[in-house]
Amino acid sequence: MDLGLKGKVAFITAASKGLGKAIALELAKEGVQLAISSRNKEQIEDTADFIRNQTGVRVEAMVADVSNPAEVHQFVETMAQKFGRVDILLINAGGPPSGEFMQLDDQAWEVAFQTNLMSIVRMVRETVPYMKENGGKILTIASSSVKVPIPGLVLSNTFRAGIVGLMKTLSVELAKDNILVNIVAPGRIATDRVAEIDAVKANKLGKTLQQVQEDSEKSIPLGRYGKPEEFAKAVVFLASDANSYITGSTIMIDGGLVQAL
Repeated sequence: MDLGLKGKVAFITAASKGLGKAIALELAKEGVQLAISSRNKEQIEDTADFIRNQTGVRVEAMVADVSNPAEVHQFVETMAQKFGRVDILLINAGGPPSGEFMQLDDQAWEVAFQTNLMSIVRMVRETVPYMKENGGKILTIASSSVKVPIPGLVLSNTFRAGIVGLMKTLSVELAKDNILVNIVAPGRIATDRVAEIDAVKANKLGKTLQQVQEDSEKSIPLGRYGKPEEFAKAVVFLASDANSYITGSTIMIDGGLVQAL
């Protein structure tokens, strides 16, 4: 299948590691040029060098904190000038800290709000003007918690649900410009973020990390954690020309973990 991606331009946030990096690499393998950002200068530049060496595509890297409005604006403005277009926007951000409701103060809520919800609002607002002429794809990474809340992750459970409402609304409002808008929701994908959550759970239950991971695998019909590249390949399809009629959807990429209808 020809995905029609060669020569297109993707903007990807939080791309220095984990799912963001995996998606950037898979898109680059299809010939997509990349504008990538992260809060960590050394990590994002190392990622850019790695992807260039692996694929030969053009990769421009920039430091940007998606919770900072000025840095979001600067990232989009700078990269739009460099590339002259935006075909794909992939919005990613680090997940908020774990914790139960009574453990978290207003500051924790505000940081999560800015990082995990307002980052999407601002990235879309800044990017859409560059997409209107030719259409495009907007995707954001959420979590399986949009279907089933995860114990001990009240911040994520709350703001990921808000993302679904926002993206569904955007899919309607932007359809006239041929901009398709979707959410990709990972289950247990083997990333540093999931390892961190497992470590917190292990400490709380008095178990080893391996025991917690084995318990989690028992709840997954496919019997294992997913690989970042498996997640990324599904995202590549949604970002491609092969996807011409999926919009307003939340796609679970979870090995069958979430069994809600």
